[in-house]
Amino acid sequence: MIKLKDGFHGERTIVIPPMIISIMERDPLLSALHITDIGYYPRACHHYREREKAINQYVFIYCIDGAGWYRTGGHEYRVHANQYFILPAGSPHAYGADETEPWTIYWIHFKGTLAPYYARNVSQPVDVRPEAHSRISQRINLFEEIFNTLKNGYNNENLHYASSLFHYYLGSLRYLQQYRNAGSNGLDENDIVEAAIHYMKENIEKHLTLQEIAAHTGYSPSHFSMLFKKKAGHAPLSYFNLLKIQQACFLLNSTDMKINQICYKVGIEDTYYFSRLFSKIMGVSPKEFRLAQKG
Repeated sequence: MIKLKDGFHGERTIVIPPMIISIMERDPLLSALHITDIGYYPRACHHYREREKAINQYVFIYCIDGAGWYRTGGHEYRVHANQYFILPAGSPHAYGADETEPWTIYWIHFKGTLAPYYARNVSQPVDVRPEAHSRISQRINLFEEIFNTLKNGYNNENLHYASSLFHYYLGSLRYLQQYRNAGSNGLDENDIVEAAIHYMKENIEKHLTLQEIAAHTGYSPSHFSMLFKKKAGHAPLSYFNLLKIQQACFLLNSTDMKINQICYKVGIEDTYYFSRLFSKIMGVSPKEFRLAQKG
């Protein structure tokens, strides 16, 4: 049975049973790299974990919003949005969310003969910031594919596919520039509207202000808003909401996430506000939309 733990509001977690881990450790392919635990914690208030006794797994944490900290090897580091790190296996450590600005994190525990290679030189925070050719949203979708594959069961095909995806996921971070260059789609960096929309998509899980979006383009909020509305037909924040609801529709249709989990995945913490916004744009509630898609 797949174990899903409930904790933080909107949290999703899978803990793979020891019996399955033992099978993976004996498999010629999976023994090179395999996941033992995987999860997503949105706005993880009071999140804290200290392991005085070292574990034999590497701990990957990717902060996409908020802030936190971690301590290992006698050093303590601050972590901010758009940064990741990997804690080494075999070393005591501690980590937690910032008290005033708790982090939203994707996290994975993993093992394997290749695990030390992927974890090399990333014990300090590494930046993964949105820019013209960043592919943050695609990497997040890749995480979801790994998660959903494991959630669908622990047969050999699922385990092998999840491991293959995880190689790619870690590679997209270790070879960040190559990953970005390979996915370049001819984005015109001089087109401020196109650049702004890309920036919105790369930050779909966050609450962005008009000032933050405008600052990304280098224009004042008023001038940026005028240019954006003239080309896109919508005010910037209205367009951002359209993108959020578009992503929510995709998640409602393609996953079995609860509605309160999808809220966090599109950067809206208030379930009631999300439902009102969804109904205003789509003409039906999120629940009605999901039922209609299944019908």
